[in-house]
Amino acid sequence: MISLEEAQTRLFALATPLQVETVPLLDAHGRWAAVPLHAERTQPARDMSAMDGYGVAHANGSGPWTLVGESAAGKAFSGTLGPRQTVRIFTGAVMPAGADSVIIQEDILRDGDQISLSPNMAVAFGQHVRKAGSDFAHGDVLIGAGQQINAARIALAAMGGYDHLPVRRRAKVALVSTGDELVEPGAPTREDQIPSSNALMLAAMLGNEQCDIVNKGIVPDTLDALRAALRSAEADIIVTIGGASVGDHDLVRPALLAEGAEIDFWKVAMRPGKPLMAGTLGSSLVLGLPGNPVSAFATAMLFLKPLVAALGGANDPFLRRDHAILDGYLPPTGPRVDHVRARRVDGRASPVGQNDSAALLALAASDAFIIRPPGSPAAKAGDSVEIYIVS
Repeated sequence: MISLEEAQTRLFALATPLQVETVPLLDAHGRWAAVPLHAERTQPARDMSAMDGYGVAHANGSGPWTLVGESAAGKAFSGTLGPRQTVRIFTGAVMPAGADSVIIQEDILRDGDQISLSPNMAVAFGQHVRKAGSDFAHGDVLIGAGQQINAARIALAAMGGYDHLPVRRRAKVALVSTGDELVEPGAPTREDQIPSSNALMLAAMLGNEQCDIVNKGIVPDTLDALRAALRSAEADIIVTIGGASVGDHDLVRPALLAEGAEIDFWKVAMRPGKPLMAGTLGSSLVLGLPGNPVSAFATAMLFLKPLVAALGGANDPFLRRDHAILDGYLPPTGPRVDHVRARRVDGRASPVGQNDSAALLALAASDAFIIRPPGSPAAKAGDSVEIYIVS
């Protein structure tokens, strides 16, 4: 049995980012930049007005000025301002030659073509002007390699001169549910059967991730059936659900070994989720998750989701940690890191329901895991605790 941190390190040592492809900007949303993205242009390309008003030379003091034209966005004033001349200028318009400052329209007095400052107003050099290159200059790094492409970065890339972006190929994930006790959701169940919920849970969990999911359905607890399912998976990540423990009907490990898989580790010092298994099968990564739904959820959040991101080229694929104030009491922990289901309200975390690895009601009521390192003393209300934000 190895620590959670060692298990994550060993798993991600097996993960090589997928091939690079160039896709249209919108198709890049949610994926990770494969290379640093350098600006193809300068923004703003010229000094521009940040307000509606009048472009003037600061050296002309408080005016008055004579209005000689107009500069609008996309329609720049083509001339050069002489002494004490001004142009009507609008937000986003190029500053005309000879002007270095903008007086907002609320601060002027106008009499025909004559413009002067309102009483007690002054012109500050460069006021209300966006300088050329103040956002970014040609050649600047706009998006670093491994950064996720969100809506703002799509706009940034477009402004930087791009209509396509180089990103990693989407990972293909195959979900293999094992267990003679499983039936399809909605089907009649005997007392010794349960609906197959884990594959749906994991598919929903990965729904916003950059991967393509193939649900291989329910596989009976026989070596031949499991081997056939593994051979047909054809995915970047093969996820088996259940059958990873040591019982007589836990056949995932024997099936993997019979198909030539190399098991890197099996059993992690975490609760829930101890029977986690990882390795490789040909060119596929294999992640064997426990069958208990809370265990499957926890191991998927801590290993599967980050693994998808790592294959996509993310430079920081791991689940975000935060802190909260404990509302309640937690007993001392044993030799494994414990993840306690909790609900966050106003910076406080309250343990939710029973901590059993099959208790879905408590999991559904939670939005955080309280992280309890191995050998932690009891914790009481008011203590600071570290948490994972989960969804």
